[in-house]
Amino acid sequence: MKKPLIIVLVLAALEGLIHNIGHPVTPAFVTSLGIPDKMFGVFFASMSLGLMIGGPIFGTLGDKYKKNKLIFWGLIVYSIGQAAFGLVGNMYFMTFFRVVSGLGVAGILTLFVSHVIEISQKDKRAKNLALLAATITLFASVGYKLGGFLNGNPFFISLLRTDIYSNIFVIQGVLNVGFAFLVLIFLKEPVKVKSHKNHTAWFSSFRKLKELDSSFLIFLFAIAFISIGATNLSKYIDVYFNELGYSPNELGSFVLVTGIFSVLSSLFLVPFLIKYKRELKVMIMIQIVSSIIVFIAFRQSQFLIAMYTIYMIYIILRAVYLPYEQNFISEYAEEGSIGTIMGVRQSFLAIGMILGPVIAGYLYEVNPLYVFDLSALMFLIGFILFLIVYWKMKKNEKSRHTLN
Repeated sequence: MKKPLIIVLVLAALEGLIHNIGHPVTPAFVTSLGIPDKMFGVFFASMSLGLMIGGPIFGTLGDKYKKNKLIFWGLIVYSIGQAAFGLVGNMYFMTFFRVVSGLGVAGILTLFVSHVIEISQKDKRAKNLALLAATITLFASVGYKLGGFLNGNPFFISLLRTDIYSNIFVIQGVLNVGFAFLVLIFLKEPVKVKSHKNHTAWFSSFRKLKELDSSFLIFLFAIAFISIGATNLSKYIDVYFNELGYSPNELGSFVLVTGIFSVLSSLFLVPFLIKYKRELKVMIMIQIVSSIIVFIAFRQSQFLIAMYTIYMIYIILRAVYLPYEQNFISEYAEEGSIGTIMGVRQSFLAIGMILGPVIAGYLYEVNPLYVFDLSALMFLIGFILFLIVYWKMKKNEKSRHTLN
């Protein structure tokens, strides 16, 4: 494994760890402030709004300037947003600072992916993206576990008063500032390849949509729907665990196990499947199976057993899907504009991350099961749109053969 990739993976591990410390305590934190459960979805949607705006900005700038400096300042903004979210105690100000956090963290979420694509040989992109996703997922799970551990451990409670939820977010902000300096120092990148098209503003990312064929646009809308499903699952499982009486520490343990399953899938399943070079077919199958699994899992009477068995099938499939999707999108990027196209991707992901939690917040108040049914429906829509993309691509391929 080459040194640049190792450095990215180490930094990705730290990102996953630090950026997820606050997640296991967030549902309990919101409840402790007397804030309605539906605001949990609004808070997440607010951060996603920041991501939607920030993704194209960082993506476009990342094609022209040094990524380490862009990510550094983004992380500083994220640190301010997270610490303020924990301290202000007012749901309207908390919503504002979630937008700030989203704007900041968009830098690393967009540019880490484009950086791995740029430093990878084309035949190794999917494998390296799988390693990146696996690393972030595993250490995000460790971050969940750490956040829950800090909140309940007597030593840290006496040392840092981590039983006070707001202090967890302050600790996260401080750690993230240190992480920002590590990115500034250690993240190196190849010499920039200038695109023949001179992008001068962040919104130039969306001009590329005019240049893309209809199949790719449908693909982007598909990942927005899939993003709704995946986001609601990852966030409302947190709330559901809390409602069922499980502690942040127990939630952290569960998420840690999901991280381990994700890593094993990325290390063993992705390299095996890549050999067949049927990206779209694999993604189509993943969406329909995911829809069925999610619909079934949350209807089991033994919730925890279902989560550690049936639901893990979805976790495995999700780990396979992500690098395939990123690699498929990278094929549409011109040399020197990978950051730009990944910024557009991040915005479509963020659309799903905005709409999903807001809708789910209201559904959850009616019946929590409806939230997870919505996720199953979103995966089904993703399956249908991927099928349309597949049929259109096959049709275009036949047309080219006929012309030749």
